[in-house]
Amino acid sequence: MDHLEGWSTSRTCGTLFAPYGNLLRLDCCSCGVTDNQKMCQFWIKHQWTPCNYRMEFLLLLGMVTACAATPQDLSGKMFTFPQETNRAHVKFNTTRQEFSALTVCHRSYTDLKRDHGLFSMSTSTNSNGFLIFWDETNKEMEPHIRDKKAEFRGKDYKPDMWHSICTTWDMQSGLVQLWFDGRPSIRKFVSSGLSIRGSTMSIVIGQEQDSHGGGFDLKQSFVGMMSDVHMWDYVLSPCVIQKYMDDLIYTPGNVLNWSALEFVIVDRVLIEDKQMSCH
Repeated sequence: MDHLEGWSTSRTCGTLFAPYGNLLRLDCCSCGVTDNQKMCQFWIKHQWTPCNYRMEFLLLLGMVTACAATPQDLSGKMFTFPQETNRAHVKFNTTRQEFSALTVCHRSYTDLKRDHGLFSMSTSTNSNGFLIFWDETNKEMEPHIRDKKAEFRGKDYKPDMWHSICTTWDMQSGLVQLWFDGRPSIRKFVSSGLSIRGSTMSIVIGQEQDSHGGGFDLKQSFVGMMSDVHMWDYVLSPCVIQKYMDDLIYTPGNVLNWSALEFVIVDRVLIEDKQMSCH
């Protein structure tokens, strides 16, 4: 952090001590969990950085500690990915290192007519540890587990409307199932006997990882809106999945919880009020 006259600063992700009476305008950009993600930027007196969040404080005497990795309640909100890019994404934070079963649910809205990733979790050994991918050429939704995929065709994946998608898998049976807008698919075998394991899990939306934490392809990026992302470390019952589909009260994710979400935004991704049709 550059030295600011009259201010004392700490390099630990934006701890800043203000002299009496100064007005601090704070923009917080992708402050993170690991050292190389600690990128808070501070602009004093009407200067702004091009970030997503803006806070303004009148400090009489005190200390501001910015960008703590505290969960945020995104109820009624959505992530907006407004342009095709090989950079913009949201990275979710988890300390988990192994999954023997999973359920991932999300709602998405796009007008894309090409391949794109919807949810991407990679490990050091499997770039597609758990991936939800739309294959435009074959018109199929493809869950990938440990770099192996199942193909589900016949899904009415129309542009310019919200779609609710849940995907389940468990190691013991090796079966994966896709719930699309309230309708379950058949159960298909994809991978059994081995868990999804890694010393670090890289979980992102907005991009598809061709390598652990990177390898983003412009033509596989997501453009549109996404909301209500949840992840569980077990297979949800059909009744709970149906409650999610109908946007009723359901058990939130115990790995990723939209109402208490830890995440890092990279590049141009916005948090906005969720847009719904009025009747």
